[in-house]
Amino acid sequence: MREFQRVCLVHYHEIGLKGHNRSTFEMRLLRNLEAHLADFPIVTIHRISGRLCVFIREGTDYETACQTADVIARIPGTARVSCGYVCDRDLEEMYVAAERAVLDAGPFETFKVKARRNHTDFPVDSMQMNRMVGAYLCEKFPEKKVQMKGQDLTVCVEVVQGSVYVYAHSLRGIGGLPVGSAGTVVSLLSSGIDSPVAAWRIARRGAVVVGVHFSGRPQTAPTSEYLVDDIAHVLERTGCMARVYVVPFGDCQRQIAGLVPPALRVICYRRLMFRVAEALARAEGAKALVTGESLGQVASQTLDNILATNAAVSLPVFRPLIGSDKLEIIERAQELGTYEISSQDAPDCCTLFMPRSPETHAKLADVEAAEAGLPIEQWVSELVAAAELHDYRCPAYKPRKPQRA
Repeated sequence: MREFQRVCLVHYHEIGLKGHNRSTFEMRLLRNLEAHLADFPIVTIHRISGRLCVFIREGTDYETACQTADVIARIPGTARVSCGYVCDRDLEEMYVAAERAVLDAGPFETFKVKARRNHTDFPVDSMQMNRMVGAYLCEKFPEKKVQMKGQDLTVCVEVVQGSVYVYAHSLRGIGGLPVGSAGTVVSLLSSGIDSPVAAWRIARRGAVVVGVHFSGRPQTAPTSEYLVDDIAHVLERTGCMARVYVVPFGDCQRQIAGLVPPALRVICYRRLMFRVAEALARAEGAKALVTGESLGQVASQTLDNILATNAAVSLPVFRPLIGSDKLEIIERAQELGTYEISSQDAPDCCTLFMPRSPETHAKLADVEAAEAGLPIEQWVSELVAAAELHDYRCPAYKPRKPQRA
């Protein structure tokens, strides 16, 4: 049987709704794919009529092609990826390519053909292609039944520009926009379950994510830092984490604990964290902060306390999980591959010097009065200077040495 070149067709949704700047989004997705597929047998990636086509090296087996498709499906901006073949605009070649696609697809009992042409310069219209390819497959697979709804297998044949793309294996992608198409944000990243999911969600909207982890060091062991590094490595698989700053926060927490009324400690901790994150964000050229907070989940996440915390900074603060419950967040963390890491116990700043009864409805005036005698600006400068850099692979981010205040 004749050999055809394997391809992965990358379909997108939101990018297709863009106007004159659509090509910018397409090229960003293309560059991201090139970087993440560097270890796969890829020949080239081209833009073709509303999608991207990944050309796979000749002689590559079906299993490797499917592994390539699996990676593509997890890249933000991909709505669907289809693994198949490209052939000339010739009916006989089209038939054989469709047969190959069916053989690749594995066991099935029912199928249908879904054919379409993008240009009328191909003499056979979509309905005719459906009938002709379907008739050929019925002859080759007489034991299989044609079924127009609820079929086990859909064989797609697309005449696009000067070629025909044939596939029967498709995966749903995660959608969204390509990382790097929406600027940079700084995400407060703990070793817990919520914040990695929040960082991933904002990356899925096209943002380059720079993390900031506040470690309880030197008051605690650096265990949480190792877990955050593991989490960052998981997120970098899809380009969703560019860099992480590790800030040793324990000594400042200890001082706040001795100077601030116990009920307001948590709010003061978080306001200082936000200020440090904002300083790092300005050095990175980031336009917003991101947290993993969910409304009402813990004491610091009530509306009053969120308002008091937000007042410490001027940058907008995004909370992608604000309306999610814990079970939803856990389910997403499991899908991402961060849940098992985040489930490990690790002492960090979130559990350090915690009061027995934290304030749930803090008044901003009371918080500001509690902070009045604290050397906030000095602490911010010292913490920013002490931040340790860890860079990860993010094709949309060019690591640079920040100019810290």
